[in-house]
Amino acid sequence: MGVRMLHRKLLQTAWLCFLLAVQVHSCPDTCSKCSGPENDQCVECRAGWTLHNNICVDIDECGTELGNCPPSSYCYNTEGSFECRDCDPACVGCMGNGPARCRKCASGYRLTGSKCLDVDECSDRVLACHGLNEICTNTEGSFRCICVDGFIRKDSVCVKKQLLSVEEKGLFEDIQDEEVEVLQQMFFGVVLCALATMAAKGDLVYTSLFMGAVAAMAGYWLSDRGDRLLDSFLKGR
Repeated sequence: MGVRMLHRKLLQTAWLCFLLAVQVHSCPDTCSKCSGPENDQCVECRAGWTLHNNICVDIDECGTELGNCPPSSYCYNTEGSFECRDCDPACVGCMGNGPARCRKCASGYRLTGSKCLDVDECSDRVLACHGLNEICTNTEGSFRCICVDGFIRKDSVCVKKQLLSVEEKGLFEDIQDEEVEVLQQMFFGVVLCALATMAAKGDLVYTSLFMGAVAAMAGYWLSDRGDRLLDSFLKGR
């Protein structure tokens, strides 16, 4: 038992010594070589850092030729590196973020104070929209000409909206009285045929319905003919 305990303590001691050795020889994140774990014990620095009094200091690439960005962007320094970020839409070239860091104002913007601000073309110009029945709507850096209510744009011109064409009208909007009468007769004819078919099978209920429908149809036809004859007689007088 004593031997096992001795082995266990020796292993624990060796493990602690290993951890201490690792900690002693580990360097700060900014150092590639060091004489100790502290920030002021660096010997060599990683890329993007420079050694100053044994401390690795971040290099501001934006202040050197390393931070070379396209004309429509600006350099933004980061820890150990840099980024190229887009200029504000109001700028043509810039030295930083926002409309106050422009080198030159973009088209549709004007230098007002220290910022490039949007030009309201609709109020700045006498006739921003030259066409008839058009109104001007300002947008960021530009403007749009839209048609007034009741007009639509066709071939770059605002024309008055047309009424719905025949094809666009409803199915029964243009139907004539005579066509309605024909449809009614067709409907009654279909119903009578159905009832006649059921009555032929000997069903008393459908036979009664069939006879009633025939009587109603005959009465409607006779009354309609009588009205027409009466109208003709009165007009003839």
